[in-house]
Amino acid sequence: MAETPGLRELKKRRTRQALVEAAVRLFERKGYEGVTVAEIAAAAEVSTRTFFLHFQAKEDVLFAHADVRVDLAVAAIAERGPGERPADVLLRATERMILEAWDGGDLSGGLAALRVRLAASVPALQARLLQRYLGARAELARALREAFPDELDEVTASALVGAMVGAVGAAATAALERGDGPAEVRDAMRRGMELVARSLPA
Repeated sequence: MAETPGLRELKKRRTRQALVEAAVRLFERKGYEGVTVAEIAAAAEVSTRTFFLHFQAKEDVLFAHADVRVDLAVAAIAERGPGERPADVLLRATERMILEAWDGGDLSGGLAALRVRLAASVPALQARLLQRYLGARAELARALREAFPDELDEVTASALVGAMVGAVGAAATAALERGDGPAEVRDAMRRGMELVARSLPA
């Protein structure tokens, strides 16, 4: 049974979410380049210092839930049970990331759509998006390799994770770019996952 977070943790989560929502509103209205950290903090009714307790830079607000998703996927891989195959574990980890993207507000809150739209025109965000993607892929591949040390080498683990993460990410981006709603984007991510699952080794 999950522990109920304390008051301090709840306040921290609410402040972080308030910053995300304020940033989304401002980015939508003024564009990414036209918004400062001070404006985001003021809109969320906190100090600039508080902003930097939650995010290192303005662009990090757009990736507010990314680390949580990776942590959940790594935990899912570490839960490998007796008799499970790499494909089984990778599918569970991917499904957990998709669920978090929905429950955490990345899709339903409009953050994913805004991130894709801004990344198409802001080079700094394109670079950060690539950096995040490569880092997550490497972390998941390492976790999968550690879960199956006798079955997977570094190349195979990286290939499996790259295929899955690449397919899910590409499906989500395509759906977002054509203007699909949150539920449709989630379904597209699952379609990408299922397409890769059919080709994974039994």
